[in-house]
This record gives sequence, structure tokens and C-alpha cells, in this order.
Amino acid sequence: MAAPAAWDDPEPLAVSSAPVPEYGSGSLADLLPTLAAGMGVPGMTASITELTPADRNCVFLIDGLGWEQIRSHPDEAPYLHTLLGSSRGGTGRPITAGFPATTATSLASVGTGLAPGAHGLPGYTVRNPDTGELMNQLRWQPWTPPRPWQPYPTIFQLADAAGVHAAQVSSPHFETTPLTKVALSGGRFHGRLTGEERVDFAAEQLAAGDRSLVYTYYAELDGAGHRYGVASDTWRGQLMYVDRLVQRLAEQLPPRSALYVTADHGMVDVPFDEQHRIDFDEDWELSAGVALLGGEGRARHVYAVPGAEGDVLTCWREVLGEQFWVASREEAVAAGWFGPHIDERVYARLGDVIAAARDDVLIIASEREPKESAMVGNHGSMTPAEQLVPLLEVRS
Repeated sequence: MAAPAAWDDPEPLAVSSAPVPEYGSGSLADLLPTLAAGMGVPGMTASITELTPADRNCVFLIDGLGWEQIRSHPDEAPYLHTLLGSSRGGTGRPITAGFPATTATSLASVGTGLAPGAHGLPGYTVRNPDTGELMNQLRWQPWTPPRPWQPYPTIFQLADAAGVHAAQVSSPHFETTPLTKVALSGGRFHGRLTGEERVDFAAEQLAAGDRSLVYTYYAELDGAGHRYGVASDTWRGQLMYVDRLVQRLAEQLPPRSALYVTADHGMVDVPFDEQHRIDFDEDWELSAGVALLGGEGRARHVYAVPGAEGDVLTCWREVLGEQFWVASREEAVAAGWFGPHIDERVYARLGDVIAAARDDVLIIASEREPKESAMVGNHGSMTPAEQLVPLLEVRS
């Protein structure tokens, strides 16, 4: 007689059931190559086939503005809401961020036109195989020579070399950061403090060339989400401000221009209790055999003590497998989580075990990562709330 269902061992989530990003046809990595191809930049491919070429293209990336967050807030973002039908060339569909859905990874995908497995920034923190240390790819700590870490040219560099007027308009703070150097350099960087100054100058830069590729960025929505959550009044106030910024830029577009509003990831709020926040630093099962814990709460890279890789995978799958997609490095690579190709220099940066959250849960590390563990809003995984980002379009 079969045992009652209540006594059955729970089935872990199949690695193959994770919704892999649309690399090669509808991901952030495909955006700038598509726009550059339309401007005649050699070697570029228009992979997002729904987009129509324009002579002047502006990408306004709003950190943390997920597709589902726009759809859920029509009152706070009335202008953005009217543009939902324009997304992805008028199909009314989003694109995908890439895995993990986190800022350093996504900005590198945008700027290089490459998936994470090629550009080599496959997480918030990853192991540096040369030193054995965790490397924070957003803050670039500990300092690592940027060019060997990410050796490919950016799309801005290629466009500039092809005679396109290329420019980035962002906070002055970002001008000299290693992340900007490896992901977004090329042409001219213009630092502007306020959101209004940035969008106004982005419009001027669009008009500065017969062919222009301009990028501008706003980070404060993401900061409000991390600190207060996407259900907070503070976050909604930021969304209202972002809505006005987008409309302000759209109303200043010079002739023959296309504005694309997108994001690096969405966000989910995670409750503060032991059921939703699993503390690695206090969990002897999860920490057994683990040498380093990388990534972030919803997208973990787990580096095992040599020889313990199989045991760590088994344990993480048994403990977390109903709430997380838990894969070995080889399984995640074969499933295409990081793109269709993994560069040899990138392979060892990936965790021996990779855990991506399906449910509203986190693997925090209260002692190692006190600031990150205290965040209300989080992101990183492949759920629609994190992975789907807009590609809203306005043309002049």
C-alpha cells in the first residue's frame, strides 16, 4: 500500500522549471546591439526584432522599475501606464533582465550586449578564482583590475568608433567607478546631480549628432524599495517622481528619436520572520561544507569546501528545494541560466551550487551581511516580479 500523501517526501523544484531569461531575442543584453544595428554600427545584430530603427536612441534605465510594479501602480505612474502598450515595439510585452536580476549584472549586460556568462559579472558577489575571495561587483571590493575582469568592448565604444555620438548622463559619482568603466564607458560621460538635469541634458545630447546613442540612469527608486519596500509610501512617491521625469524627457525628444524606458530588475518585499528569512549564519545544515556564501538573498552562489560539492548540493536541495530552484554549477550552465555560452574565465566565478528563489523568501546572512539582511525589498531571482522589465517606447 502506498504511504499517505502527507508522509511523502517533498519533491524539489526541477531545475528545468525555472523560467530562463530570453537571451538572444528579448533580454537586456539584446537592447543596445539592436539599437546600434539600426544605426549601422558594424558587427551588431538586431536581436529584438520588434524594434524599429531610429537615428537617435535614448535608453533611460530606472533602477528597480519592474514591469509588474508599473502595472500595479496606475495611479502613481499614469504616464508610464499609458506607455505599457508601446513596450517591446508595440507588442505590449516586457523583456527579461537576465540572471541574476541584480544591478551589476544587468548594467554589464546592457552596456556590453552580452549575457552574464560572457561578460563575467554573474552576481552581486562572486568568488574571484585568482584570490579565492568574494568580489562585490557593484562596489568593486576588494579592488580588482577592471579590464581583465571584463575584457569586452562596450556598445558605446563600438558606436563611438563608428561615428555615432555616444553619451552617458548620470550621477557624477558614477563617472570613475570600475563598474562604469567595464560596463558603460565609451563616448562622453556627463555628470548631472538631479533627475531633471539628467533628462534635460540627455535630450540635448540626443540632438548633438545625426546619429546618437544616449544613456541616462536614475537609482533612487531602487534605494527606496530596498529600505522601505515597494508597498511603502516612500517608494510610491519615488515612482510618481520617476513618472514625471519620463514624461519630461519624452516631451523634449528631438526629431528622428526613440526613447526606451527600461530597468535592471524588479523587486519583491519579503516579510521579517524566520519562515521567510532563512539565516545562513545560524543554520548548521546549510552552512555545513560551505567555504563562501556569495550572491544575494534571492540568488545565491554557494562555494563548497573542496570535495564537499555533492553533499552541499544534496543538503541545499533537501532543505530549500520546495522554495528555491537549487542547481549545481553544471546544471545551471546547461539550463542556460547565465546565457547560451560561459567564458572559461567566468566558469569558476559561478557557485558550486546556485539557489534561486521561487517563493517570497530569502537566504540572509545576519552576521556577514547585516545591511543586506535588513532590506525590505529584494531581487535577484527569475520570478516575474524580479525578472520582467519594461521596454516602453516614445518616438518623435
